[in-house]
Amino acid sequence: MTQKKWFQGLVAAVLTFTLILLIAKVNFIFQPLFTYISAIAFPMIAAGLLFYITKPLVLLLEKIRFPKWVAILTIFLLLIGLGYLVYEYAGSIVQNQYQSLVNNIPAITNQLTELVDYWQNNHSSLPDEVDNSIQNYASDLQSKLQDIPGYLIGFISSLVSFLFTLVLVPFFLFFMLKDGDKLIPFVTKFFDKKKGASVKKLLEEINHTLASFIQGQLIVSLCVGTMLFIGYWIIGLEYALTLAVIGLVFNVIPFLGPYLAAVPAILVAFFQEPKLAILAAIVMLIAQQIEGNLISPNVMGKALSIHPLTVITLILAAGSVAGFLGLLFVIPFYAVCKTIITHFYNEWVNSRMNKESAQAE
Repeated sequence: MTQKKWFQGLVAAVLTFTLILLIAKVNFIFQPLFTYISAIAFPMIAAGLLFYITKPLVLLLEKIRFPKWVAILTIFLLLIGLGYLVYEYAGSIVQNQYQSLVNNIPAITNQLTELVDYWQNNHSSLPDEVDNSIQNYASDLQSKLQDIPGYLIGFISSLVSFLFTLVLVPFFLFFMLKDGDKLIPFVTKFFDKKKGASVKKLLEEINHTLASFIQGQLIVSLCVGTMLFIGYWIIGLEYALTLAVIGLVFNVIPFLGPYLAAVPAILVAFFQEPKLAILAAIVMLIAQQIEGNLISPNVMGKALSIHPLTVITLILAAGSVAGFLGLLFVIPFYAVCKTIITHFYNEWVNSRMNKESAQAE
């Protein structure tokens, strides 16, 4: 029985879960390691994102005979120049619109409260449970909406302290661009020739999956943000650039992102002029239809090949388990896991076919 595949797999699963249990019981030993990893996680992830975004430009510059260090220096200068342009031109506009939006929150709060009061005074009879729920919500609405500026200030304070870690990002990015090509040869040298070739292929597939997702998602989000800004500007929506940037950022969340981004745009449009809420929803719908049927299929292609139902399930599960960060990283994490499993499955099938072919001979 010990030679059976199912028994060996069962033993491996038991040993794996036992190891996980032991690690959980003595996690205090690994606490310094976890603390170190959490400290460098953000700059490494940010540098990794920039690496996949800028790597094609480095390769392009090297093809036209730029020395590697000159190509990397050029990339850094381009990033600095782009950051300056965004800060100088778009940043001031977004800041002014954001400040105006925050200043108008009390007026929006009053309008929303008046709307709820009017509805309460003029609605038809409802079941007592529903009516009590509405009254309880309406009584808390004023205080909840007035707390929004406090939440925003707290978020900004956390964001400012978080941005201090950005000083490490350029260092990580520099060495990733400089020595990134050495990672796969460094890993494969610990294996024999046959296994080394398999590991090399796996790492290249993972690299391709991450590059396809990150680069494709960036292009798609930029296209969606541009379409939203043009649409909001055409219908005369206030804070058009700020709302378009919100749409661009939320678009990185698959499936749910566009709907989350539509909420602030529709609310702002409704309080500016009720009919604008319909127009803002139409703009968002048109942008998402163009993105879903034209841009994403051509930009992302079938590199990830994830069914929409799988995406929805992953998003719901990750959101409940890991919150906002889970929404951001669950799809690339799943894509990498799928790539690994597919690779080993193909290796197993090829090995089995080779054995059967050898036995037949």
